[in-house]
Amino acid sequence: MSNAERPFSLRSVALAAFLPTLLFSIGEGAIIPLIPIVANNLGASLAVAGFIAAMVMVGELVGDIPAGWVVSRIGERNSMIWASMLTIIAVLICVAAPNPLVLGVGIFLVGIATAVFALARHAFMTSYVPIAYRARALSTLGGIFRAGWFIGPFISAGLIHLTGSTVAVFWVFIVCCLAAAGMLLLLPDPVSTFGPPEAAVAADGSVHTAGEELAAQESTGLFRTIWNNRGVLARLGTGAGLVGGMRASRTVILPLWAVSIGISEPDIALIIGIAGGIDFALFYVSGQVMDRFGRIWTALPSMIGLGVGHIMLAFTHDLPSNVEWFIGVAMFLSLANGIGSGILMTLGADLAPKARPAPFLGAWRFTGDFGSAAAPLAVAGLTAVASLSLASAVMGVFGLFGAVLLGRYIPRYVPRRGRPSA
Repeated sequence: MSNAERPFSLRSVALAAFLPTLLFSIGEGAIIPLIPIVANNLGASLAVAGFIAAMVMVGELVGDIPAGWVVSRIGERNSMIWASMLTIIAVLICVAAPNPLVLGVGIFLVGIATAVFALARHAFMTSYVPIAYRARALSTLGGIFRAGWFIGPFISAGLIHLTGSTVAVFWVFIVCCLAAAGMLLLLPDPVSTFGPPEAAVAADGSVHTAGEELAAQESTGLFRTIWNNRGVLARLGTGAGLVGGMRASRTVILPLWAVSIGISEPDIALIIGIAGGIDFALFYVSGQVMDRFGRIWTALPSMIGLGVGHIMLAFTHDLPSNVEWFIGVAMFLSLANGIGSGILMTLGADLAPKARPAPFLGAWRFTGDFGSAAAPLAVAGLTAVASLSLASAVMGVFGLFGAVLLGRYIPRYVPRRGRPSA
């Protein structure tokens, strides 16, 4: 019986992929909103705190390059286990950090581990989930990731309330990674649960699982693939990079803004957690809209909303009602982000050549991650030379520019019906 034909239930991947992903994302969601606060408590200025928060995205960008090599050499499950272990080491560095510099090193390592874990879980789905179920499995995986970012900040808020320490939230990530690694170690061999994985033959004649080969193809010759596809990546890929940039900017600006207007640490985590719930609630709706009406109907509203939200925030810092404005804008930005759930993955799948999609998908992901790394660094730089309000306004303008690019090039490269043009 072939991989595509064998009996299969999405429930069967819950323990092997969904639950470890949920645990990892809960831990990540618990610490990400509080990184600027911890940096600020260690003596960092707002600009330096923003720079340290950006190290997560920079680490993910750097980690994209070796992640494929790691997954193809040691396998999907082992890669998730070792990524969890690296995360624990990185978070322990953050816990013990005596100054912002050491904290930044730990956060950078968290980003690298996240890149490996993310590619490994995607590769696992490719190897063990039949193609007829794969889109639903990946969509569910994306929803689980957002669920973790919804749950994590609430755990942080409760823990800060109980302990009075923001550093204590890092232990949430450690516990989650230990639980995820332990679960992956104790589970039976995936072959006994799912049957033999889909096999693929590498260029050198060696045989790997389909997921391991996918991971290798995504990373091998990455910059050559970017050059070969420079036309679409310079146009629609720039729009995708700005999508990633706006999402990353939001995760850095909101905590920095909350610190700058004097919101307490538990309240920051609570507000961001509620905002994460709005984001999580819309991931399925976004997919339905994309499938029924076209990609542009989620991409444009999302980018316009993210751009407008950043610009609105820029004018509220010194208002008497700045806390109320912050809460409202945080919810609005989550609404805008939720509307665009899955847009980057979907556009990448639309554009990738059917015969050999992996290299292009690796280049596409790298483009989005480049934007995700660049935007927080820009926020930190603008905050250092001017103000956080100017940084928010500039990011908003970039968001609106991204909406223009997506509005122009999605119809060209991903028409409503048929394959994208050359």
